[in-house]
Amino acid sequence: MQSVKIDITSIQQLDLAPLTKNQKSLICMVIMGNILEFFDLFLVGFVITLLMQDQQWSLNAIQSGFILAGAGLGTVIGAIAWGWLADKYGRKKSFISCILMLVIFTGLSALTPANGWVFLSIMRICVGIAVGGLNVTSVPYVQEFVPSKKRGLFAGLTSAFIPLGLFLGSLTTLYLAEPLGWRGLLMIGCIPVVLLAWTKFIPESPRYLVSKGRFQNAREAYAWAMNIPVTKVGHLPEYVSTPKPSYLKIIKDYPKQLTIVAIGSFCFIFGSFVIQSWGQVLLNKSFHFSVHMVANLFMILSLGDLVGRLLSAWVSDYLGRRWTLFVCGLIGALGCTIAALSMQITTIMHFFSLNIASSGWIFFVGIFIAMMFGDGAFSIINVFGGEMFPNHIRSTCLGLGYGVGATAKIIGPIFLGAIIGSEKLSEDVVLVPFLIFAFIFFIGSIVYLFARETRNIQLEDI
Repeated sequence: MQSVKIDITSIQQLDLAPLTKNQKSLICMVIMGNILEFFDLFLVGFVITLLMQDQQWSLNAIQSGFILAGAGLGTVIGAIAWGWLADKYGRKKSFISCILMLVIFTGLSALTPANGWVFLSIMRICVGIAVGGLNVTSVPYVQEFVPSKKRGLFAGLTSAFIPLGLFLGSLTTLYLAEPLGWRGLLMIGCIPVVLLAWTKFIPESPRYLVSKGRFQNAREAYAWAMNIPVTKVGHLPEYVSTPKPSYLKIIKDYPKQLTIVAIGSFCFIFGSFVIQSWGQVLLNKSFHFSVHMVANLFMILSLGDLVGRLLSAWVSDYLGRRWTLFVCGLIGALGCTIAALSMQITTIMHFFSLNIASSGWIFFVGIFIAMMFGDGAFSIINVFGGEMFPNHIRSTCLGLGYGVGATAKIIGPIFLGAIIGSEKLSEDVVLVPFLIFAFIFFIGSIVYLFARETRNIQLEDI
């Protein structure tokens, strides 16, 4: 069928068109993928708490730190590898592969023998590879389907609902930990397999297809996105065949952007990931909250994180990416400072006869603020990172920068585990590490001010 001549480009059409049910379906699919993948990632924090109480295990803080850091190591590998693969083979194929990888290695994690912390650590590395890949493939997948003026909000939504994974992990632990045990909890993490059916109805990214010279497929993808006949799709950008650059050339061509993404991601990940992975153990062992109470507190924490992510995604289209991240970093630093000084704040309150909260509750308020704003910034961090690079290498560059930054997921848990060591956990153990987390959040907030603002700029103009 011959195309009707349209005076505007397909990209301009996409920017002017209202959001369709098809675009909403893509956004919802990616949201569900992120929720379920991170449900599994966060669930291991609760599993560690159960294993430390299991008489068949003799798990100490250092071993726990290695298990928790396993997913961090995997995230680094996954972000770099899947970023390259998504630019070579497509966003959709990479998204599907990450889901499959998660399900397989989560199922194998449930088969860990007693005291098999090394085996569990290896399985968590493989799960982390899947999670890291999802981070750097899902954001460009959505970015390349939605209008420029709302790109921050719509792409940010893909990460905004990740805290619901933590909420579901808390809820699952609260009601199913006792009847199912830790193996049963891990098996529940295989639920994302159901998303494979959904992917059948979603096409490949049109901008990726254009970058590969597949114009008819790109027209069909644009038509699907705008819910119009293929013949009414405007003309596509001119195809210029560009060889895929090496990592060395990418580093040489985009040193500033990669440095900002790497350092900024590292700073925001460092403190927030330690809270996600070690927070349950600290609340239970250091501040003596019961496992059920910790599960309830983490449900509250996850809801605060969700609000923070939705807020930062929305604000970034008005305030801009740079200043949104600056504010989030500063408030995240404040939260970590409150958590670090929880004992001192309680002592001062007692001095003035204000016996309204224990140090445990002060600590919780601190990590709540840190998660709401520090971790809440992640609805926009990878969105902003992806917007710094051109279409044909977007996932590769984002994966490389974020992958380097995600080393914080390795360093953070091991760092805290090393400070704790084999000693009995106490309330004063949080002072030094959380002051360090506060300082690193502050550094992260400054770093993003050096980036070029990308709000309302078309991806083809970057």
